[in-house]
Amino acid sequence: MTFPRLMTAMITPYDENLKVNLTKAGELAEYLCNNGSEGIVVCGTTGESPVLSSDEKLELYSTVQKRVGDRAMVWAGTGSNNTDSTIKLSREAEKTGVKGIMLVVPYYNKPSQEGLYQHFKKIADSLSVPVMLYNIPGRTNCNMIPDTVARLAAVDNILALKESSGDMDQMSLLNNTLKGKITVYSGDDSLTLPMMALGAHGVVSIASHLAGKKIKAMIDAFTAGKIAEARELHSILFPIFKGLFITTNPVPLKAALNMLGMEVGGLRLPLCQANEKEMQFIRELLLKYDLLK
Repeated sequence: MTFPRLMTAMITPYDENLKVNLTKAGELAEYLCNNGSEGIVVCGTTGESPVLSSDEKLELYSTVQKRVGDRAMVWAGTGSNNTDSTIKLSREAEKTGVKGIMLVVPYYNKPSQEGLYQHFKKIADSLSVPVMLYNIPGRTNCNMIPDTVARLAAVDNILALKESSGDMDQMSLLNNTLKGKITVYSGDDSLTLPMMALGAHGVVSIASHLAGKKIKAMIDAFTAGKIAEARELHSILFPIFKGLFITTNPVPLKAALNMLGMEVGGLRLPLCQANEKEMQFIRELLLKYDLLK
């Protein structure tokens, strides 16, 4: 399987009543494809997966797959901290035609490394599509170490990892331990270039909602050996990479998209809108990049 280098963790659009807006989801997926995204993850954390029902998720997978599945690799975020319910949702997701399943490290339970191995192996063994693991200890309070990833790489359909530990030593260990057995993605826009220097394939981005073409240009420059050009693009993009985390993701991103007239709606509780100071910061960020006129 050929993996894309720039994937986007897509937000979930809502209407004025905070119901999932499937029409807008299809439009947004197409917009992302037109602006550099070669893959799309639907219903990850950026897509507010914790507050979506299984039926809503399945509708979103199906909508995005039908709209752009011939242009981009669509992955369904199905992971949870309940192994059996994750298997059930993942099997249903397969039927929508998505190309892969993304599984986050279980949150709150704090499983051991052996528990992580058994959780992911059981799910992967129940599926026929590729699986991407997702390690984000800042949200799950559980770090999947490289040795565990290496064990899981022996499972035939576990083919990728989204690594969001933010630890460059861990990325180095992953590169040394995995030796190319699975494809590693940066889960943090600001670390894409450093992680690619340490062996990562690309990024599962959120900033690509706003700067997809420039991010793709940065990745393309690096892979072509134009390191100075890639570093310059990273420097240009760095403020937007960090600015989108002025408060909890995806709050700033949704605010930015709404300012740009994309009408992606609000947020479901317990997330809420950015405050006045944060909104002003986001507005100034968009003005800086000539995105807001």
